[in-house]
Amino acid sequence: MTLLLRTLTIAALWAGLALAPSVAQAQPAQGSEPPYEQDLLRLAEVMGALHFLRPLCGNDDEPSWRDRMTTLLDTEVVEENRRRRFIARFNRGYRGFSTVYRDCTISARLALRQYISEGETIIGDVTSRYGR
Repeated sequence: MTLLLRTLTIAALWAGLALAPSVAQAQPAQGSEPPYEQDLLRLAEVMGALHFLRPLCGNDDEPSWRDRMTTLLDTEVVEENRRRRFIARFNRGYRGFSTVYRDCTISARLALRQYISEGETIIGDVTSRYGR
């Protein structure tokens, strides 16, 4: 699958996650984590990495991965401490690559492909298990 096709696929899957009210409704009462918490935290980290890597490698995504993260937060996260954890994971994903890469190298492109694939997998798993 080409990188452009994979990006479009993840964008479509992302839209499905953002529009799946059953995922947000499956969230338990405040104070306890939903069963997909670790998956979404990892997705936040992946999105942070993509927010750095995609523009570095000449891709001008619209909406940006930060905007997609904001949509995830607005859709999924109500409790403030949980929101902070998601933001921290996004920032960790971003900073993990911003401290290493200044140019789009072969390894940056490889990481980009791997993160897109991982994001697709996470979104597919969460929406298939917890979406209606």
